[in-house]
Amino acid sequence: MTAKKSLLFVCTGNTCRSPLAKVLTEAALKVAGVSGWEVVSAGLAAHPRVPASFEAGVVAREIGLDLTLHRAKPLSTELLAKAELVLVMTTGHKTAVLSGAGGYVDKIYTVKEYVAMEGDVADPFGCGLASYRQTAEELHNLANLLVQKLKG
Repeated sequence: MTAKKSLLFVCTGNTCRSPLAKVLTEAALKVAGVSGWEVVSAGLAAHPRVPASFEAGVVAREIGLDLTLHRAKPLSTELLAKAELVLVMTTGHKTAVLSGAGGYVDKIYTVKEYVAMEGDVADPFGCGLASYRQTAEELHNLANLLVQKLKG
C-alpha cells in the first residue's frame, strides 16, 4: 500500500477557512473519484484544540459537511515537511510561511494562485453567517478547481 500524499491548508487561526477548505476538498476528491490524498489543515496563530468557529460549523452543516470533530492545530515544521502541497489563504500567509519554510518554497502557494487565479480568500471571522456562506461558496469553487488540477 502506498502512502497518501498530504495536502495542507493553512489560514490564521485554523477555525474557519482552512477547516472549511479541508472538508470541501475531501468532498470534491470523493465526488471526482480521486484517491491517494490526505487533506489536513493548520493555522499560523492557531490555539491548539480550539473547535471550528460556530459559524463555520453552521455553514458546513448547511452543505452536508461536518466540522464537529475539528480541533485547531498550529502550523509546524513536521506538517510542512510531510505535505506534498501547501495551500494558504492569503499572500500574507504565504509570506509568513515562506519566512520559516526553508526548503519548502516550491510547494507553497496561495489557493487561488495554485488554480491560476488572483487574490486572497477573505477571512469571515466575526463578520456573520453571510460572510461565512460567501467564503464557503468561494472555497467550494476553489476546491473543485483544485481537484481538477490534482486529477491531472
